[in-house]
Amino acid sequence: MSEKFTTARISKGGEKFEILVKPELALEYKMGKQLGISQLLVIEEVYTDAGKGTRASTEKLEKAFGTSDAVKVAEEIMKHGELQLTTDQRRQLVEDKRKQIVAFISRNCIDPRTGAPHPPLRIERAMSQVKYSIDPFKGADEQAKDVIEQLRSILPIKMEQMRVAVKVFAEHSAKAYGAIKSFGTITREEWQADGSLIAVIEMPAGLYGPFVERLGKITQGTIQTKILK
Repeated sequence: MSEKFTTARISKGGEKFEILVKPELALEYKMGKQLGISQLLVIEEVYTDAGKGTRASTEKLEKAFGTSDAVKVAEEIMKHGELQLTTDQRRQLVEDKRKQIVAFISRNCIDPRTGAPHPPLRIERAMSQVKYSIDPFKGADEQAKDVIEQLRSILPIKMEQMRVAVKVFAEHSAKAYGAIKSFGTITREEWQADGSLIAVIEMPAGLYGPFVERLGKITQGTIQTKILK
């Protein structure tokens, strides 16, 4: 793939759709920077096979996206599809994410034999042994949980735990439940008559900040939490 452009793609209704985008701007957009879609596009065309130059028909675009407007389709592809990274981009993103994961583990985990944190270098070496595949777009704290589980086979490691009481109002409770569960173990849950949820979750202490942030977005800032002793 040329360093001057790369592809972003999505599959919908059994069809594959691709666009040609500028690597640096497309990555900045994917990482959250506010940019106009037209700025990212090399050409305002949607393909079923960009490598062969096969354009997607109007009928296929209308059926899959409800529009044949290339810019609108490109916006959906960028928001929900996969961006093909250049070799240098992937290498740098993976390395940055690796450092974040190592820092998270070193900050939140201890060696149960000594009660002291594991040095970052020890964690890096252990990660190399388990050959964990780092996702450059997935949160470091979320991946750290998976890494810790794999490290247990070769490294004595324990993450400090905390208990948190949570109350979610009815209009957000169903959507919030899955998110709450993904952060740890729900040890108590009570569904109120009005549909609201009261729960107690046990989670790694280092995940409390991301937990509150994610639930805050889901509940539009109405979540109530209390750290239990």
